[in-house]
Amino acid sequence: MARKRKEIIDILLEMGVLKAAAVAQANAEAAKTKKPVEQVVLNLKLASEEDITKALAIQNDMEYIDLDQNMLAASDFKLLPEDIIRRHQVLPLGMDKGKLRIVISDPNDLETLEALRFRLNKPIETCLAEKSQIKRHIDRLFSEEQRSIDEMVRRMSVDRGTSIDVKVGEKKETDEAPIIRLVTAIITEAVKARASDIHIEPMKDRVRVRYRIDGVCVQRDNLRKQVQAPVLARLKIMSGMDIAEKRVPQDGRIKMDVDGTDIDFRVSSLPAYHGESLVLRILRPDNVKIGIQRMGFEEDEYQRFKKVISRPNGIFLVTGPTGSGKTTTLYGAMAELNTADRKIITAEDPVEYNFPGINQCQVREAIGLTFGKILRSMLRQAPNIILVGEIRDLEVAEVAIQAALTGHLVFSTLHTNDAPSAITRLIDMGVKPFLVASSIQAVMAQRLVRTLCDQCKQADLDPDRRMLSLLGFTEQELAGKTIFKASGCAACNNTGFRGRIGIFEMMMMTNEVRELAFKRSPAGVLRKAAKATGMKTLLDDGKVKVINGLTTAREVARVTQAEGILAD
Repeated sequence: MARKRKEIIDILLEMGVLKAAAVAQANAEAAKTKKPVEQVVLNLKLASEEDITKALAIQNDMEYIDLDQNMLAASDFKLLPEDIIRRHQVLPLGMDKGKLRIVISDPNDLETLEALRFRLNKPIETCLAEKSQIKRHIDRLFSEEQRSIDEMVRRMSVDRGTSIDVKVGEKKETDEAPIIRLVTAIITEAVKARASDIHIEPMKDRVRVRYRIDGVCVQRDNLRKQVQAPVLARLKIMSGMDIAEKRVPQDGRIKMDVDGTDIDFRVSSLPAYHGESLVLRILRPDNVKIGIQRMGFEEDEYQRFKKVISRPNGIFLVTGPTGSGKTTTLYGAMAELNTADRKIITAEDPVEYNFPGINQCQVREAIGLTFGKILRSMLRQAPNIILVGEIRDLEVAEVAIQAALTGHLVFSTLHTNDAPSAITRLIDMGVKPFLVASSIQAVMAQRLVRTLCDQCKQADLDPDRRMLSLLGFTEQELAGKTIFKASGCAACNNTGFRGRIGIFEMMMMTNEVRELAFKRSPAGVLRKAAKATGMKTLLDDGKVKVINGLTTAREVARVTQAEGILAD
């Protein structure tokens, strides 16, 4: 006697997704509308598409596949013709014991299953995935950039003779050369995907290609080891590097038109065990034109920031690790201060973005053009405002402080974890405490957190209390507030996040803080004094972003706890 199949509603109840009241509501609505109960559950938002798909898999004794956690190999796509994939909204998942594994979304669509068996004329095994996931992967598979890159990778996997003529001075390169088209396609796709970096990383048996999107590395593909040399050579030619030199690090620059926009790429090569590793930093002109207000400042912090940068002299420091948005913040301040009545000079290594009306100097260590030398020279140019890319040593620190004490407004960056640590860092460099105390006007630490995708973020009805407690939230702070969580959709590549925003910690040099700096007090003491006089910490600002629905508690914890901010 055949076993009776469980109803979807009962499976959802057993899974703990639905409560008895929700089951009664769904059954009543299904009887009234004559719609399948799973469709009713989804329409009433009693369960997610993922929950219903998992229940369908249990009901039909099928394997559930999370396509976002299972990488679909490019070679698998040729197992099914494109028209079948598009028409029936299915995906191939490779061969297993002579059977073709196919991902479908509806196990009850017998017509589609029969059509697949008839058309393919081979044994098939079906797995279940969410309809929206399958559609998103199909759209991605057949997008113009995805198709061109995957096709070139597949073609080069067959063509073992792929190479590129890299002789200096040769003019035989054409846009039809496979390697040239592959490199161009990778760069173009990365720009359109909002990546900030492209990583080309040789490994033992392959070349890994990754994009950094919203601060997180995402693997794009694995290229065949045989194309390593020509791909690296092509990028080195484009960036003006010496292609014959593979023993020492090199730097270069590429300027390329992508969809009608001139994009600059800062290229760095580093000799590694399995070959040279290349990183392309994508420098978009729009990145520094977003305006100070759109960087993530709360209104009170924005007013304090404007007050500091409007002062006639002193030093304003921005601190944080690499990739925390320090340069963008400084350029935002420069853009606001760049008026006809002010002379602005910068010393940068390298000059990332060009600003009309600002005199920008490139540091060139090889010829002795250091930060210190540029700083001394620029003081003879009678500037109002000076920007120093980074205070790296005592020489630069002393010249910057001298400039501040002689009537100049100086902006610079420092690598410290928080704002108070900048004071102790300068003193540790050898700067006299009384000079630090008298010249610095304010120090601002910052981080970048990923922002929730506006198209798919959802209210978190059962937030992680442990994570909220870790950030220091109290029940009073959470009362009546809605916490949001990441969901995932096509717009955000199913990450749940799209874009980044800053969280800030602004320490003003009050009389109390200056006195402590003069006494060489440790960073912890400075921090307590700054908080007592109104400093909002990185964590405090992050909590505001969580309450406002801009990001998640886990994301704030990721960028703050990693730096030890939660210690106090």
